[in-house]
Amino acid sequence: MKQYIIEPGANVKLSQYDPRDSADCPGGKSEALPEIASLTGKLDQLQQVLYAQHEHKVLVVLQGMDTAGKDGTIRVVFDGVNPEGVKVANFKAPTPEELNHDFLWRVHRQVPGEGELVVFNRSHYEDVLIVRVHELVPKEVWKKRYDQINNFEKMLTATGTTILKFCLFISKDEQKSRLEARLADPDKLWKFNPADLKERDLWDDYMEAYGEMLSRTSTPWAPWILVPSDRKWYRNLIVARFVTRGLESLKLSFPEPSFDPAKIEIH
Repeated sequence: MKQYIIEPGANVKLSQYDPRDSADCPGGKSEALPEIASLTGKLDQLQQVLYAQHEHKVLVVLQGMDTAGKDGTIRVVFDGVNPEGVKVANFKAPTPEELNHDFLWRVHRQVPGEGELVVFNRSHYEDVLIVRVHELVPKEVWKKRYDQINNFEKMLTATGTTILKFCLFISKDEQKSRLEARLADPDKLWKFNPADLKERDLWDDYMEAYGEMLSRTSTPWAPWILVPSDRKWYRNLIVARFVTRGLESLKLSFPEPSFDPAKIEIH
């Protein structure tokens, strides 16, 4: 899966990537679903040890265009995980209080503590994406944010946080299909927002913004993983693989008891 990791310093042009790619699962969906089930079971076990050991911190960042599947990825990949040690943080339009602080203030408050796994559904990267596309701050302001984000994430990793960043990459045609499906299904109509169509009109601007985001903020300590997401099952598979391997790399173990179990009698 190394082909999905954005090398630090790479000049990313999203037009050169295939959002329908499924090369790492030649057997297709029928092969992927059992593996996803196995990985989510393993992830549940790893998360229990993470929580018990209470030493490591894990941050999973999910970023992508509307309908890319951030909610769906969370629902599938973290399906069996104990919610006691897992938290999902959403970043919508900032509140007046948040606007009174630097753009990372509200983000820092949501990062994981020891033993926690936190998933960002959207993230601090909105401040170099939607903020840039809609010109909510001057260019000289958002341009500085790439380095500020890199420094912020470097500080997090230096203090024990493992960061796994996923950019869920879909095509414009696939987004159209998913938006039409929402309109046609009464059970999904609540997810449709007419404002999404205005964002869709800015697709090329967003692709340029995403390309620079990936180029400027894929670092040795927190590289981006560009996930082909036109096929939902493949998106879920790739994210599940990377998250599971990320936790496995921590060499987790249950803590040793502070007492001798053999001397304990329960009457």
